[in-house]
Amino acid sequence: MSTSIADIPDESQAQPHRVAVYVDGLNLYHGLKSRSWRRYYWLNLRRLAERLLRSDQRLVMVRYFTARFMPRFGDPDQPQRQDTYLKALETLPDLTIQYGYHLPKTGRCRRCGATWASFEEKMTDVNIAVALLRDAMRNTFDTAIVISADSDLTGPINTVLHSYPEKRVVVAFPPNRHSEQLHHQATAAFRLGRSIIASSQFPAQVIDANGFVLHKPSSWN
Repeated sequence: MSTSIADIPDESQAQPHRVAVYVDGLNLYHGLKSRSWRRYYWLNLRRLAERLLRSDQRLVMVRYFTARFMPRFGDPDQPQRQDTYLKALETLPDLTIQYGYHLPKTGRCRRCGATWASFEEKMTDVNIAVALLRDAMRNTFDTAIVISADSDLTGPINTVLHSYPEKRVVVAFPPNRHSEQLHHQATAAFRLGRSIIASSQFPAQVIDANGFVLHKPSSWN
């Protein structure tokens, strides 16, 4: 069978470098909260992900991992605000949400013995690890960007880099968050700055697939 020059792949027309973004939702939330950046909670994660790309890269998906808040004393509306935000995220193309859960626990003051009800988030790190490894195995991305400072993700990142040496895993630390283990294990690492977060916000009103208008919670202004 004969071939012509038209049948020879043109390396100059290679496909753009594929990037997948994995967002540790509560790690990012607590990073913003620790800086008192409530005004930036209304964050468009796809816009943020796109601003992290080079010109030769293409965003293939954003995976968001979180757990739903439980009603808390002193802030009973927190679950409702989160639900509004999750519905806004659901309007974004190529973005999926995977849920862990909050486990009730009791806090205790070591000095006075007073106790209070609190919650501990579970499964997010496991869900990110499974998704990262599965997507690497399926060759879904060339580079993964992991937005988290959870050192429990060091093992999964190490596994991806050693099992698939042609791939890259970049860690983007949320504001006021850092992990030396992740920094040294990842292909590269950096911290999300205020400017990129501020410029990646949803508009004040977002319309969902049913035509319902989602309003940015007033306490986030």
